Amino acid sequence: MATIKIPTPLRPYTANTAQVEVSGDTVGEALTNLVTQYPDLRQHLYAGNNLRNFVNVFLGEEDIRFLDGLETEIDASTSLRIIPSIAGGTLE
Repeated sequence: MATIKIPTPLRPYTANTAQVEVSGDTVGEALTNLVTQYPDLRQHLYAGNNLRNFVNVFLGEEDIRFLDGLETEIDASTSLRIIPSIAGGTLE
């Protein structure tokens, strides 16, 4: 099964699990399986049916936005990472 690495701020919604095994043939199917396993996580990843703008999903070193997005094909050896964008602070 493919795996998704969960960032520390989202682990409370995955029972403090750092890596979750998921099924699916695309990134979108894998993420759907993830939020099926951990429904409380959905609101933190999705706005409606779309990934939130600040949620980045990487396949290896590649942001899926520069591949085929949620339609990016995966297999059982795939390791995905969710990386939330960090914002805030002030410029001086």
